[in-house]
Amino acid sequence: MDLNSSLSSNTIPVVSTLTKPTEDAKSSPTSSSEVHKPISYWPGVYHSPVTDALWDERVSINERLFDIPDDAPPPTELLTRTPSESRTTIVYAFSSDSTLREQYKDPWNEFRIGKLLEDLDALAGTITFKALMLVTASVDRIVLKKPISVDKDLKKSGSIIWVGRSSIEIQMEVITQGEGPNDSESVALTTNFIFVARDYKTNKAAQVNRLTPETEQEKILYDGAEARDKVRKMKRGEDKKQSDKSGVNRLETLLSEGRIFCDMPALADRDSILLRDTRLENALICHPQQRNLHGRIFGGFLMHRAFELAFPTAYAFAGIVPSFLEVDRVDFYKPVDVGDFLRFKSCVLYTEHDNPDQPLIYVEVVAHVTRPEMRLVSNTFYFTFTVRPEAKATKNGFRLKNVVPATEEEARRVLERMDAEALQRSQSI
Repeated sequence: MDLNSSLSSNTIPVVSTLTKPTEDAKSSPTSSSEVHKPISYWPGVYHSPVTDALWDERVSINERLFDIPDDAPPPTELLTRTPSESRTTIVYAFSSDSTLREQYKDPWNEFRIGKLLEDLDALAGTITFKALMLVTASVDRIVLKKPISVDKDLKKSGSIIWVGRSSIEIQMEVITQGEGPNDSESVALTTNFIFVARDYKTNKAAQVNRLTPETEQEKILYDGAEARDKVRKMKRGEDKKQSDKSGVNRLETLLSEGRIFCDMPALADRDSILLRDTRLENALICHPQQRNLHGRIFGGFLMHRAFELAFPTAYAFAGIVPSFLEVDRVDFYKPVDVGDFLRFKSCVLYTEHDNPDQPLIYVEVVAHVTRPEMRLVSNTFYFTFTVRPEAKATKNGFRLKNVVPATEEEARRVLERMDAEALQRSQSI
């Protein structure tokens, strides 16, 4: 099935963006018809082609909002929408646009995951912008079900599936063509983004428009999202000080091997490595070109940069090419501003060897805003990698090392991550 055969009015076209800022996508303007776009919207200069197309869509939506009908409800009145009204689709025409393909492929001819994270954030923001109201975002989970190649056209689609009093959940899918001409499409990646509406004056929670599911599938998705919201609220309400004896024992067990590494390194297990020895770090100054439509640093840019550090962290640790599997929940604790000094610090928290064919590497990336007067954590990212089977086959007897925490703070972070993963698995069963 051709991805282009099912396109609707909610489909946003995407083309390669290596053009001059004054050029029209369809025809080259003459000197008398040139129209300069605002610098922050110049295509292909600072952001991905998809992000540029989506932000142009938001500008168009914003312009249409000024033409308000006489019978329109007051701005304070909440509206009721359906999930289908918010559905938005992006198509990557890789098969016909070689320049676009070149902008997105990685060294293994697969889709660059960092750019995909940026695009997903832009799509989620546009969905809320066109259907409800603009809100601040967090990411629940991003799961890669199969490798994404840039040799075939790709479609990305999403819609709002649940609305609470002041929060919204969006579900998105990345769909790829089958291997053969008669093969059906398949879902390559799924993700859920959660948005929380804020009052711009008070920064407190604000109510959002209502959502009414119509089809049976929409009702199933709505109920599932509502159940996840209740679990999140219960988790936030738990007393973090409730550490029973078993929790203390788990902490001591984790720390016991780390103490051997620190106190008697000659006796330490050669198949293990200290957590601190897996660390990588980079830093940057946040520039105006990285801002979003509201003047803050674009969340998709932060996810992109976090992945670009997580991947080499897993690569250096394993010693062979890693393969991305998923991103766990990302919370945007503090906004990042233009001019901020931003540090990304990564480490391998722990590994799992339950499945010898797919050992798992859990990487943490923490983003710190550093100023002379303070140091704030803006984001914490958790990525899961495995190793490519073809790469593992080249190393006889390959085995991932175990990661050992050396401090109580490191051990607590490892246990929190293990518990979060266990909770996610129990919810998916």
